[in-house]
Amino acid sequence: MKFFSKSVFLLIAFLFLFGCAVPQMNLPPFEAVKFDKNLYTSKVDNFLIVFDASSSMYENYGGTKKFNIAQALVERMNQTIPELGQTAGLRSFGHSPAVSSKQTELFYGMEKFSSKNLADKFKKITEPGGTTPLYSALDTARADLKGLSGKTNAVIIISDGLETDGNAAAAAKALNAAYGDAICFYTILVGNSAPGEALLKEIAKIGGCGFASKADELMTSAGMAAFVEKVFLTKKPAPAPAPAVKQRVDSDGDGVYDEDDKCPGTPKGARVNAQGCWVLSHVLFDFDKAEIKPMAYPLLDEVVAIFGKNPGMKVDLQGHCDNIGTPEYNLGLSLKRANAVKKYLVSKGVAENRLTTQGFGFSKPVGPNTTPEERSLNRRVELQPMN
Repeated sequence: MKFFSKSVFLLIAFLFLFGCAVPQMNLPPFEAVKFDKNLYTSKVDNFLIVFDASSSMYENYGGTKKFNIAQALVERMNQTIPELGQTAGLRSFGHSPAVSSKQTELFYGMEKFSSKNLADKFKKITEPGGTTPLYSALDTARADLKGLSGKTNAVIIISDGLETDGNAAAAAKALNAAYGDAICFYTILVGNSAPGEALLKEIAKIGGCGFASKADELMTSAGMAAFVEKVFLTKKPAPAPAPAVKQRVDSDGDGVYDEDDKCPGTPKGARVNAQGCWVLSHVLFDFDKAEIKPMAYPLLDEVVAIFGKNPGMKVDLQGHCDNIGTPEYNLGLSLKRANAVKKYLVSKGVAENRLTTQGFGFSKPVGPNTTPEERSLNRRVELQPMN
C-alpha cells in the first residue's frame, strides 16, 4: 500500500511538472524606445491596425503560436508609438466565438490615440478562430476612416496572409480608390507562408506609399522603433542656429562701438557724445551768443592737454546752432563759435596751423529742436581730427 501511494504521488508530480507546463513564447526581450515628442510630428493623421484573429493564427511558427506573435507585435507597436494627437483604431477579423460572433469588429477607436486605452481594448481579443475575412475588414475600414480630419491615413495589416475567403487585394484597391494618395498600406507577415507573403506584398504596393515587413524584423526594440519612425513620424526641422554673437569693437577707445561711431578716430581722453563725436557741448555758449562762458574753460583746457599728448594732431573746429533764426544768420553764428574756440586754444599754446574752422548753422542737429533743452544740445562745437 505504501509503495502504491508513493507511485501515485510520483505520477502526479510528473504530470504537474511536464504534462501541465505552459509553453514559453520564443520572443526576444523588448523595451520600448521612447521618442522625444519635442523632436517629432506625426506623419499620419489617422491609423487603423487590422489584426488577424483567424484560426490559421493558432498554428506555430518558430515554436510560438502565430496569434501570440501577432499579439506581441500590437503590444510592442502600441508601446512605441508616441501620442501626438493622431486618431487611431484597431479592427480584428476571424474570431473565436468566445471573442466575437462577427467576421470583423472594431475593438478600439476611432478616437484620439491613447496607448493605455488601446491596450485595454486589445485584451478582449484572447484567442483565434474562424475563417480569414481580411477582405471584409478592409471593406469595413472605409467606414472607419470616413469623415476623419486630416489628409494622411495608414492601414497596418498584421496577418499570416492565408486568405480563405473573399479577395483582400481587391478590397484594398477599392479602399485606395476611395481615398487615393491619402491612404497607405503597411503589411506585417506573421509566419513564413509564401502565398501569404505574396498577398501582403501585393496589398502593400497598392497606393505606392506603403511597404511590406515581416514580424521577425520588428520584434526587437530597435526593429520596432525603426518601423514606427518610418511609418508614423516626421522629424521636426532642426531649429536655426543662433546667430553668431558679433564681436563689438571700439577701435578708438571712446566708449562708442564702431558700428555706432559717427566720428571714428577721436583721440583718447576726448569727451564724446552718443555718436562718438568729440564735442564741446552747450555749456560753451548761451543762446544767440558766440562768447565762451567762463564755466567752459576747464573743458577747453582738457582739449589743450589732448593736443599736448598728440603732437602731430590737427583738428577741424566745426560750429553748430539751433534752428531759431535764418539759415544765413546761423551759418555766420556757428562760424563765430568755432573761431572763438580756436582763439582760446591758440591762447593756451596750441599752434594756429593745427586748427581749422567751419560753420554749419543748423544743418547738422544732433537732436530735435522742439524744446529749449533740446535746442541747447545743438549749440555746440565739434572737434574733428584730420589726417
